[in-house]
Amino acid sequence: MSTSIRISDETKRKLEALKRDGESFDNLLNRIAVDRTERDVRELAGFGDEGLAEHMEGKREELNESLEERKQG
Repeated sequence: MSTSIRISDETKRKLEALKRDGESFDNLLNRIAVDRTERDVRELAGFGDEGLAEHMEGKREELNESLEERKQG
């Protein structure tokens, strides 16, 4: 059974740009329609409950330590 949904021309253009060769709109929407909570998004972004500034500071420190180890080793 098929269902019709209305979308704007702009949305259709955006979806067409995401579509892979030979992929149907149904397959495209199934591929990109992922149920995410705000917490999931934060975890995927890599900073969980931390703030962005704290996360970036931690990553900078890790990078500096790694570079220092390479210089010494």
